[in-house]
Amino acid sequence: MFQVVFSSIIFLFMFLPVTLFVYLIVGRRLRNYFLLFASLVFYAWGETAYVLIMLLSIIANWVAGLTIDYFKGRPQAKLFLGFAVAFNLGLLSIFKYANFIVNNLNAVLSFFELPTMALQPVHLPIGISFFTFQAMSYVIDIYRRDAVVQCHPVNIGLYIALFPQLIAGPIVRFHDIAAQITHRHVSFQDFGEGVERFIIGLGKKVLIANQVAVVSDQVFALEAGALSPGIAWLGVLCYTLQIYFDFSGYSDMAIGLGRMFGFRFLENFNYPYIAKSVREFWRRWHISLSSWFRDYLYISLGGSRRGNLRTYLNLLTVFFLCGLWHGASWNFVVWGLLHGFFLVIERLGFEKLLARLWVPLRHFYVLFVVMITWVFFRVDTISAAIGYLAVMFGQAQGGTSPVTLMQIGRDSQTAIIAGIIFSAPVFSWLNRFRLAVSSNGYPKMSTIFDGMAGAMKAVGLSLVLYLSILFVSSGAYNPFIYFRF
Repeated sequence: MFQVVFSSIIFLFMFLPVTLFVYLIVGRRLRNYFLLFASLVFYAWGETAYVLIMLLSIIANWVAGLTIDYFKGRPQAKLFLGFAVAFNLGLLSIFKYANFIVNNLNAVLSFFELPTMALQPVHLPIGISFFTFQAMSYVIDIYRRDAVVQCHPVNIGLYIALFPQLIAGPIVRFHDIAAQITHRHVSFQDFGEGVERFIIGLGKKVLIANQVAVVSDQVFALEAGALSPGIAWLGVLCYTLQIYFDFSGYSDMAIGLGRMFGFRFLENFNYPYIAKSVREFWRRWHISLSSWFRDYLYISLGGSRRGNLRTYLNLLTVFFLCGLWHGASWNFVVWGLLHGFFLVIERLGFEKLLARLWVPLRHFYVLFVVMITWVFFRVDTISAAIGYLAVMFGQAQGGTSPVTLMQIGRDSQTAIIAGIIFSAPVFSWLNRFRLAVSSNGYPKMSTIFDGMAGAMKAVGLSLVLYLSILFVSSGAYNPFIYFRF
């Protein structure tokens, strides 16, 4: 199966230029029709007949929205909302969780020596977790009267299938872009800013994420007996950088592409690795997902309004489901529950203790928790994760690893250093310094800084684009980690 991902030659040099060109010349009345068509082509290129599943989702949620709006204020509206949510979750369960459910059920049946069930592997359509949550956002917003129902199916189709954020997010709420679907304008400034954001995201993905992935994948492919503690920690460090720059890079590209077509998507990442608590981490990491669970699940369960015990239970429930959303595996569940556990611990009073600690120690605590939990996210089984952690902490006898620091390529070494540096808001700090210089009575120096910043930005973006295209064109390692989700 071949997928037209943003960091591929076919997307950069064929799909995107052609789509942009046609979009800008067809006229405003036809733009939504064409953009929906292009989005379906983009999806069908990798998923072929499974695009029909997306079309089914579009039609079903369009009808559900009309029905809920028709019965608004009456009990029937809630009933049809329940049908719509059940349909969406059922669709997700069939394609993402059917094998997981059957395998676990068979384990129970085998324990009691009962006949087991047979089920062939079910294909997981790319992006189904993202577009299903967006579809549910639409019908829930209509029920809550946070958005106006859309009578035209093309508008709903475009919202669910829009290709910039289709396969990797961010999860876009309907009420955030409802007005933009029907009325939007592409200015030269918006288009230019969109191009800049896309280049930054492309650089994150190709120049950092893909390069550290070479080391990460090599390390995690080793048996625990072949690992040494140092190499095990190196593998986790590289995966920690890979998953952030991969996810945030794709989000940057999606936001940039959206700007080119007149859409303004909300931010999805805000330097999560500088967080000083796990609670803050989740305010900065995959913001669209964490806010979705907060607004549509956590608050619906009662949030923090029904006492401490219920609050802790709600947090664990949300993060259990958050883990399961990422993948049909107990590893993801453990990953989610561990984050939920640390959130509960912080609410029990540990956050107050953290506030008294030296700031670097608070950062170290968050990074330690995040890196440990990434092990469960990365490996395939819980036993493998435990074995890997045992090596990390010197509790298992490690072997002689074929991966050493001396054998890591220069590109990967550079990417690791760049990843560590740019995990922090370096440019924001530099801008604060510039403003401080200007406010302290050095306007001429500030002018010089502005001129240098503009020139360096143009040169930097050009260099990032050139190197990214060079790496992509050379057939460099370009993993697509969203196949798992």
